[in-house]
Amino acid sequence: MLDKLLLIERRFDEVSHLLTDPSVISDNSRYRELMKEYKNLTPLAEKARAYQKAHDTCEEARSLLEEGGLERDFREMLQDELVSSKRQLEDLTEEIRLLLLPKDPNDDKNVIMEIRGGAGGEEAALFANSLFRMYAMYAESHRWRVELLNANPTELGGYKEISFSVSGEGAYSRLRFESGVHRVQRVPETETQGRIHTSTVTVAVLPEAEEVELEINPTDLQIDTFRSSGAGGQHINKTESAIRITHLPTGMVVECQDERSQGRNKEKAMRVLRSRLYDRLVAEQNAAVAADRKSQVGTGDRSERIRTYNFPQGRVSDHRIGLTLYRLEDFLNGNMDEIIDALIAARQTELLAAQGEGSL
Repeated sequence: MLDKLLLIERRFDEVSHLLTDPSVISDNSRYRELMKEYKNLTPLAEKARAYQKAHDTCEEARSLLEEGGLERDFREMLQDELVSSKRQLEDLTEEIRLLLLPKDPNDDKNVIMEIRGGAGGEEAALFANSLFRMYAMYAESHRWRVELLNANPTELGGYKEISFSVSGEGAYSRLRFESGVHRVQRVPETETQGRIHTSTVTVAVLPEAEEVELEINPTDLQIDTFRSSGAGGQHINKTESAIRITHLPTGMVVECQDERSQGRNKEKAMRVLRSRLYDRLVAEQNAAVAADRKSQVGTGDRSERIRTYNFPQGRVSDHRIGLTLYRLEDFLNGNMDEIIDALIAARQTELLAAQGEGSL
């Protein structure tokens, strides 16, 4: 443990020094990479120093106690100090083990979320709107920025599909577990006999890829313009500002019609396309690992039912970790942290188990 922590401290000091080097500061890409590493190493370096201090205190108290011939009060003080420092070392060991867990390289990225109504027609579209509102309120509580990328609204105020970006520190690390099928059970407003309907909505959470991470050949793109369409709006069906981009090698199609400007729609569509292609690339790279061992908190596959929202009982149930909360309205108002924290804890537990006791 001490050897590993010593290496961490050395690397932290090295990165700190490099960040003051003019040649590094002038290299935006290198500087950005080192700042990211510095940010990741900072909590580890702080825990490493605390561990070293507690370890030295423990060894000093043990050494003095072994000498013998001490006054009773002093011996009792040393014994208390020994017990306290041992307990501190145990706590720090657990905290450091969590910090040393392999991080998803996308954890610090912004995300693009895509919500689509599934089974249930208009009721599914209405719930897609409810989920968009929930994520927007959750983002606001974390001071993240939400930007609408594209929407296909219905006459009753729902969405057949809607895509938007969420920008801010930790966005992907906390929203990544939302990918999958969300099931809603409630009595629709249009239901005259009070029967409960079950509808589904799919959610995709894509880490937003930067241009430097994924190069797209312009010759692989077919770009079409068309007139915007939707539930309303003065510019609807008047100008060909909407953009449809087809990535010919994969057949992937992205549309954007939310902006009046053709250029802005193209820019947004490219962000979505780049993130979809990046997500596909990562999924292919991880396919072999996923085949060997499936995460207990889910694969993130959009065909996997992950959560049920039951309105008659006022409950929300996450099926991956078996957690049910009886505060559905509060949850839909963006207070999602209890379930998200539980999902993160379940993931950490799994990673610790896979890591094994001998890793530190």
